[in-house]
Amino acid sequence: MPSVVVIGAQWGDEGKGKIIDYLAGQAKVVVRSQGGNNAGHTVIVEDKKYAFHLLPSGVLYKDKVNIISNGVVFDPEGFLKEIEILQSQGVDTSNIKIDERVHVIFPYHKKIDALEEEARGDQQIGTTKKGIGPCYMDKIERSGIRLGEMLDKELFKERLFYQVDRKNKIIEKIYDSQGFDKEEIFNTYCDYAEKIKQYVTDTTVIVHEALEAGDKVLFEGAQGTLLDIDLGTYPYVTSSHPTSGGFCVGAGVGPNRLGEILGIVKAYTTRVGHGPFPTELFNETGDLIREKGNEYGTTTRRPRRCGWFDGVMVKYTARVNGLTGISLMLLDVLSGFEKIKICTGYEMDGKVIHHFPANLKTLGRCKPIYEELDGWDEDITNIERYEDLPLNARKYIDRIEDYLGLPVKMVSVGPKRSQTIVRETLF
Repeated sequence: MPSVVVIGAQWGDEGKGKIIDYLAGQAKVVVRSQGGNNAGHTVIVEDKKYAFHLLPSGVLYKDKVNIISNGVVFDPEGFLKEIEILQSQGVDTSNIKIDERVHVIFPYHKKIDALEEEARGDQQIGTTKKGIGPCYMDKIERSGIRLGEMLDKELFKERLFYQVDRKNKIIEKIYDSQGFDKEEIFNTYCDYAEKIKQYVTDTTVIVHEALEAGDKVLFEGAQGTLLDIDLGTYPYVTSSHPTSGGFCVGAGVGPNRLGEILGIVKAYTTRVGHGPFPTELFNETGDLIREKGNEYGTTTRRPRRCGWFDGVMVKYTARVNGLTGISLMLLDVLSGFEKIKICTGYEMDGKVIHHFPANLKTLGRCKPIYEELDGWDEDITNIERYEDLPLNARKYIDRIEDYLGLPVKMVSVGPKRSQTIVRETLF
């Protein structure tokens, strides 16, 4: 089947952007199907760095169709800024399509996001304050405004003014803060609409026709499985479905259209924000992983929490996504460690468990059970063939494959597109 789904199989920030960029070179259509500009991918091509927040990474290839599909929440201001930056870097952005069904993020979404996070106090969930959650709330409440409606000035004005009046009451009476001028928002967003309308269409038709024609379609995931609103470590999650099932509703395709489902995992584990993290390291080893791996958020620059590879967690994400293989990222970061550990179980209240608990209080009581493997000292960043990796690096990969029951189809040994070892062709 001519489609590949790229899924973050940890807490996000796994290095999906690099693999998406690599696979996009072989695809005709690249689809982003959920989340918003709270996500981020960094792609390095020929020593030039590109940061993506909302746009599909396939934009770097001018002959690809790049789709922001219906499941995304869309920030027009952020989109136009990203377009401007990429154009200044010489990137052709003419082949972008945005689904008319995407829900639009407005200033009141961002303000409510920030005010509510502040009001949570010690119970903060670590939102990026980009307005993602409040926009999805309006979508589920059936009061949101979609991009297609924003292009109709008369309808847009009616919908927007009603919403601003409602949101101002919340902002002023609940949060004791200042509301918004609806005329000002209307005029600003009408200007955005003029600049964006050239990109807007029904993207579900484009995806369907591409699949029917046998064209290669890459479905690009944002964030990670454990940030899924249903299947993640709730409430420390995002507001959408960054799992394989999310592509069906988020891009308007049936589940039988999803072919290869590739899970992207780091050779260790990281997460941003609050919530339990069984293999987190609170020592020099964790600090060293962070610095060697440059573990700081693409969008926020927040330092990421770091720990050893959690096999229990990835086995769970493999199950709920139906992974057919994984891509192991940042293996080069582990060069120089005398010993490397893999978590193969949890000790919880004196009992050994091998599943990932849904209850966060239970997960917080879990202590990792480790297998220890010998590390390697060699610099692997210039290695192009799997067979040329150090023996202990291959043993590490072999143990991960054996534990997960999944093949490691790709191995990343550095940030550049060229620093990718492909063990099995996906398209």
